[in-house]
Amino acid sequence: MNPDAAPATLVIGATGTTGSRVAARLSAAGHRVRAASRTARAVPGAEAVRFDWEDTTSHGPALTGVDRVYLVPPVGHPEPAGPMLPFLERARDAGVGRAVLLSSSAIPLGGPATGLVHQALPDLFDAWAVLRPSWFMQNVTGAHVHAQSIRGAGVIRTATGDGRVGFVDAEDIAAVAVHALTDERSPDTDLVITGPRALSYDEVAAAVGRGTGRPVVHERLGHEAMRDRIAASGVPVPFAELLAGLDRAIAEGAEDRVTDTVLRVTGRPPGDFDTFVGRELRPLTDRAVAQGR
Repeated sequence: MNPDAAPATLVIGATGTTGSRVAARLSAAGHRVRAASRTARAVPGAEAVRFDWEDTTSHGPALTGVDRVYLVPPVGHPEPAGPMLPFLERARDAGVGRAVLLSSSAIPLGGPATGLVHQALPDLFDAWAVLRPSWFMQNVTGAHVHAQSIRGAGVIRTATGDGRVGFVDAEDIAAVAVHALTDERSPDTDLVITGPRALSYDEVAAAVGRGTGRPVVHERLGHEAMRDRIAASGVPVPFAELLAGLDRAIAEGAEDRVTDTVLRVTGRPPGDFDTFVGRELRPLTDRAVAQGR
């Protein structure tokens, strides 16, 4: 078969944290990829296509020649099932046979937000998976609010108290996603994905400090203070309440767990937080020192 005629995988959010990694891994393995984003930004090894959850005119063209899809929900949308379910019905009717949804360890089947999409997948597709990763290690890098406060003030602010989280590297999430998309037998279940150890934010701050050589502290906020701080950044109050509620759930132990998902699905253990910090943050520190900062 001509490779150009082979069915493609549509990767939604292909310029984002997990989508970019999924697209890169699929392309490196020789799979045809349609890299979907609102700007149709070029992605190495993939065909860039425009896709906007809120613009249904972009949905049909994005699905051309596609037989499977990696789903990243609309960012910040309080009710993602609204735009997602009609698209998924359209995808099924267009010949898509496998769907892999990025959800969260905090959102169960039938729960709010992506929990409703999770609930719908088995009735829409014969082959499917729901990825439920814990909090990303990448939250201490890039544009995330924690990364900004670390760089700006040497502080991580949460309402998690002593609660612990099984932080996971986005590289490991992407590796699981690629298996879920391409293995002969699909998971047909949800997969809770964590790193190898649950950490408190005190431990996260200490690890970032060790890795960068700059002190970082964890500032503990109350639930209301956290909600107000999030809302002050421009997030709608109901969504700020939801996000602050996730911190409270962590404080109560909801995310204090580790799973064997990465090892079981990929055949290798997940990366640990110290290794991540050395890979992602130490090079930034070394460049800053070299530049005399």
